[in-house]
Amino acid sequence: MIGLLYQDNRQNSDENDAYLKNRREAMEENGMNLFMVLAFLFFIGSVIGWILEVFFRRFFSDANPEKKWINPGFCTGPYLPLYGSGLCILFLVASLESFNIIKNSFWNKIALFVAMALAMTLIEYMAGLIAVKIFHVRLWDYSNEWGNIQGIICPRFSLFWAILSAGYYFFIHPKILEALTWLSKNLAFSFVIGLFFGFFIVDVVHSAQLVSKLKQLAIENDIIVRYENLKLQIRTAHENNMKKYHFFAPFRSDISLAEHLKKMRQSIKELRDGEETETHN
Repeated sequence: MIGLLYQDNRQNSDENDAYLKNRREAMEENGMNLFMVLAFLFFIGSVIGWILEVFFRRFFSDANPEKKWINPGFCTGPYLPLYGSGLCILFLVASLESFNIIKNSFWNKIALFVAMALAMTLIEYMAGLIAVKIFHVRLWDYSNEWGNIQGIICPRFSLFWAILSAGYYFFIHPKILEALTWLSKNLAFSFVIGLFFGFFIVDVVHSAQLVSKLKQLAIENDIIVRYENLKLQIRTAHENNMKKYHFFAPFRSDISLAEHLKKMRQSIKELRDGEETETHN
């Protein structure tokens, strides 16, 4: 009898150990799958977002009246981390649908759309606010847009985020698991993603060093550096001197950044003086 009890206890212990092992392996696999999905989405979102911004600034942006090709964003390479981070957030928010927080399917989807649009707007606001308050750099400017808040977010682009969220929800999110399966079977593409992150990290470090210099110069000149305006100013200087402009090196110039910022400060001062004169008249 004692032997049978010992065997039963040992069998139960072995089964429990096997269960815990399988559960641990499943959790590790799910964690790795989530990591791969987020890495894949960040890569895709960053690159596609950069392409969208390039064409938007070329054909639709009022801030580019001469309709020139402009390399957008904080980094110099063909990617925008804001879009990559946003796509990862959209994936995580859309994944909440399986929890059926709202029992009615229609209102559950509406709530998800609203949550995704608000999440994207919040990311945009936080990124823009950190850039302005900490680094004295304005990466984009919605000051002329209706209903804008601090020139960082506005209803027009919040609607744009909502449309992108809907496109993601209907056309991309259902294919994520298929994409992950394809990715696991195509190691060459996994290598491409790894290579992307290698270049991306180097680029971020380089861009952060540049922004650090801009911050110091902005404090010295008592201005907020408008990133895109500075790029345009450098490009115009190249064209006026009949020199080649480097699309993927927009800050490369024979004139120092300090001189460009002094010119920017002078332009801002002249603009403010003109507005004050009009006000007094």
